[in-house]
Amino acid sequence: MTLKLHNYFRSSTSTRLRAALNLKGLAYDYVPVHLVKGEHRGADYLARNPQGLVPALELEDGTVLTQSLAIMDYLEEAYPEPPLLPADPVARARVRALGQMIALDIHPLTNLRVLNYVANELGGGEDGKARWIAHWVAATFGPLEQLLANRPVPGPYCWGERPGYADCCLYAQMWNNIRFGIDMTPYPVTAQIFAALDDLPAFRDAAPANQRDAF
Repeated sequence: MTLKLHNYFRSSTSTRLRAALNLKGLAYDYVPVHLVKGEHRGADYLARNPQGLVPALELEDGTVLTQSLAIMDYLEEAYPEPPLLPADPVARARVRALGQMIALDIHPLTNLRVLNYVANELGGGEDGKARWIAHWVAATFGPLEQLLANRPVPGPYCWGERPGYADCCLYAQMWNNIRFGIDMTPYPVTAQIFAALDDLPAFRDAAPANQRDAF
């Protein structure tokens, strides 16, 4: 029995976890959960994850793990090679901070359920939704660009010569930026890192458009 990844092709949390699994070289069964069709609210899925969010990783023994960052921590502990994080404790904290700026400061405000609430319940419509996304991306990508431009460890990725934790988060968010037409001109270093990641099979294979349920 292999790992099973319950996920949605367009979900950035799913994308970051697909990239992490690929970097670890771990095979998994891809189980699509269509958010727009409400499959995450079905009884079968809620039995796995009562929160009704994706992704969920089902282990070989049937144990189900939720929350993408927690799952990435599990992967790092259970499958330490190749690592997603540097060995030095200070470097590990700094790499986690880069990734969590995206995963914790942008994603919770721009995921599907929040965008639907802004557009429908608050009356923002599609224009309000687009302005909401642009505002919260800019609020984090400005300082993120500064941190990446001045990172102490040189290399093509977020931290040195090996992609990892922060890169998984950045890559996933960049596909959302592309989808919603975010201007990346103010963030040249971030855009350059994304381009380098998109050249790697582990990341390209995780991209939303390359999933079997994409349409």
